[in-house]
Amino acid sequence: MTQNEAGGRVAAFFDLDGTLISGPSLEKRFFADLRQRRAIPIGNYLLWLARAARLAPKGIQTMRHANKMYLRGVCRDGSESSDAGQTDRAVPRFFPAGIDRVAWHAKQGHAIVLVSGTLAPLAEEMAVALVVRLAVRGIEASVGICATRLEENEGRWTGWIIGDAMFGEAKARAVRRIAAESGFDLSECYAYGNCVDDRWMLEAVGRPVAVNPSREMEALAGRRGWTALTWVEKDQLRQSAQGMRRRDEAERVA
Repeated sequence: MTQNEAGGRVAAFFDLDGTLISGPSLEKRFFADLRQRRAIPIGNYLLWLARAARLAPKGIQTMRHANKMYLRGVCRDGSESSDAGQTDRAVPRFFPAGIDRVAWHAKQGHAIVLVSGTLAPLAEEMAVALVVRLAVRGIEASVGICATRLEENEGRWTGWIIGDAMFGEAKARAVRRIAAESGFDLSECYAYGNCVDDRWMLEAVGRPVAVNPSREMEALAGRRGWTALTWVEKDQLRQSAQGMRRRDEAERVA
């Protein structure tokens, strides 16, 4: 069996926000862009609050991820009219170490899937950007997505979610479904996530990896024996090193 034949039974599932890219999240960036352009109808904020109140008994994570009423009537591409072209949004930078890891999986012949709670069009943009970055390295690969999908009516969102909001246990269900449909061996698959809300996805595979883990996720990874990695930008490493030097100097002076 060749490497690619063996790799064909393996997938690498990546969370996006906080795992492959730094904050703020893709949806927060999108929301800020819409607000700046006044593309969100004023009444949508009241609709969002009303929906949040109904979802409150299910917990704050459900309130955050399953409530998209602020997007009611907004064009799918975020433009102010259904005839306008897609807005020119800058694609957030990937962590260089994250690109390295995705590239490694692609070279092994592994399938690459982004599993994210962000909106599907935003995940699609990131998938395209990832394919381009791999192509620059001479690596040809496709990148699948599994993200939160919204109902549309004549090119505008209704604010209602189709299927599951992609967070928590829904990510694990999605991973299992994708594996069943594509013939992946989950015991050989990888999953990468940063927060404790990703634990179900990581538990669904045989090779879980906590990336830039939150405090809760770091503790969970330690208990479960999961690999933990830190992917940061070079300037963040520099700032961290400078901060450590300043603390050391302060301690010596003291």
